[in-house]
Amino acid sequence: MATSNAHSNNHSRGSKFMRDIGVYAIGNIGSKLITFLMVPLYTYFVHDTGDFGYYDVCLTVCLLLLPFFTLQLRDGAFRFLLDCDDETQRRRIVSFVARTMASSLVITLLVAIVLALFTDIQHLGYAVGLLIAMSLQEVYSQVFRGLGNNRAFVMVGILSALGIGVFSVIFVAYLHWGIRGIFLANIIARLLALVLVEAKVRLITRHTSWNIRIGKVGRDIIRYTLPLLPGSLCWWLTGSSDRLFVTHFLGLDVNGVYAVAIRFTGIINTLAIIFYQAWQETAILQYHSPDRDRFFSRMFNSYIFLLGIILVGYVFLLKVNYGWLVAPQYHQSLNYIYPLGLSAVLFALSAFFDMGYQCAKDTSRTLPAIVLSAVINVILNFLLIKPLGVYGVILTQVITYTVLFTYRWHDMRRYFVLKSSSRSLVPVIVMLLSAIPFYYCDGIVINIAYMALAIGAIIAACNKELRDLLLSKFSK
Repeated sequence: MATSNAHSNNHSRGSKFMRDIGVYAIGNIGSKLITFLMVPLYTYFVHDTGDFGYYDVCLTVCLLLLPFFTLQLRDGAFRFLLDCDDETQRRRIVSFVARTMASSLVITLLVAIVLALFTDIQHLGYAVGLLIAMSLQEVYSQVFRGLGNNRAFVMVGILSALGIGVFSVIFVAYLHWGIRGIFLANIIARLLALVLVEAKVRLITRHTSWNIRIGKVGRDIIRYTLPLLPGSLCWWLTGSSDRLFVTHFLGLDVNGVYAVAIRFTGIINTLAIIFYQAWQETAILQYHSPDRDRFFSRMFNSYIFLLGIILVGYVFLLKVNYGWLVAPQYHQSLNYIYPLGLSAVLFALSAFFDMGYQCAKDTSRTLPAIVLSAVINVILNFLLIKPLGVYGVILTQVITYTVLFTYRWHDMRRYFVLKSSSRSLVPVIVMLLSAIPFYYCDGIVINIAYMALAIGAIIAACNKELRDLLLSKFSK
C-alpha cells in the first residue's frame, strides 16, 4: 500500500510539473523565439556589426542594472506571494512592490537627466527606456505568477513577443532606423503588453493601495532580496560581462558577431528557464515531503537527459541552417555555438541547485559560490582573452560554471541529498563527444544522421518512465 501511495504521489507531482512546464513554455518561448527569429532580420538590416555590438553592450549594462533598479523584487514578490493565503497580506506585498518600483523609477530618471547634462553617452535615452521596460515587465510578470494567474503571466510573454516582432519589422526593416529601431521595438512592446494584460485582469490595480500600512512584510521581503543583490552582480560578472571584455579587448565589430552566437544559444537558456520556473514552484511546495530526496534526485537525473537531447538536437539543426539564417558578415559566429551551448548546459545544471536556498529562504548562502565564480571569471577573462580571443571568453564561461556546479553539488547537502544515476553518464559523454562531428563533419546528411544517432543513444539510456514520456511528447 505504501509503495502504491508513493507511486501515486510521484505521478501526481510529475503531472503537475509537466503542466507547469507547459504554462511556462508558452510564457517564455514566445518572447525568446521572437528574439531568435529577429536575429536574421537584425543581421540583414543592421549592416555594421559594430552597431549591433553597441546595442548588445547597452543590453548587457541594462542586465547589470536591472536587479538594482528592482531590488530583486521579481524573486521576492513571487516567493512571498506563493506562501501567502491572506488577501490583506497579498495587498501589502503588491503595494510594497508598487511603491518600491515607483521610487526606483524616479531615482533612475533623475540619474539619467544628470548623465545627459554632463556626459555624451550614445543612445542614453533609449538605454534608460529599455531598462525601465525590462524591469517593469520582469517584476509584474512575477507578481501575476505569484498571485496564481499564470494566464496573465503567459499573456504578457506572448504579447511582448508579438510586439517585438511587429515593431522590429516596422522600425528596422521598413523605416531603417537601425539599432534605434531595435531599442524602440523592445521598449514599446514590453510596456504595451503589460498595460494590455493589466487592463484585462486588473490584478495589480486591485491589489495595490498607496495608503495601506506595509508593516513587517516589507522588511521581510527586503531581508530576503538584499542578499540577492551582490549575488546578481556576481551573476552578471559570470554570465554577461563577457561582452564588455570582448568589446574592450577585441572591438565592437567582434562583439557584434559574438552577440549573434549568444542570441542563438539563448534558446537553450530559455528552455532551461522554463524548467527552472516550473521546478521552482514544484520544489518549494514539495520541499517538506517525506520522500523529497528521492523525488529531487529523479528530477535531476531526468534533467540531464533532457539537456543532452536539447543541446545535440538544437546545435546540429542550427548548423545545417546557419547559412541562410544570418547575413554573411556574421557567419563566423557559428564557430562559437557549440562551446556556448555546453556553457549553457552547465549553467542550467548549476541553477537547479539554487532551489535549496530558495526553499529554505536561506538566500545569503548563495553568495560564497557566486562570488568565487565571479572572481574566477574575471581573472580568467583577463588571462585568456588575449591569447585565445573569443574562445578565451567561452573557455572562461565553461570553467566558471564547472566550478559553480561542483561547489553547489556539495553545498546542497545541507538542504537535500541527490543521488546521480550511472545512466546519466550517457548524455554527458554524448554531449562532450558531439563537438567532434560538429567541427569536423560537413554535409547536411552526415550532420542530421549523427544528430539522430546521438539523440537515439540518449533516449535508449533513459529509464522506462522518462523514455515513454519523451517518446510520447515527440510523437505529439
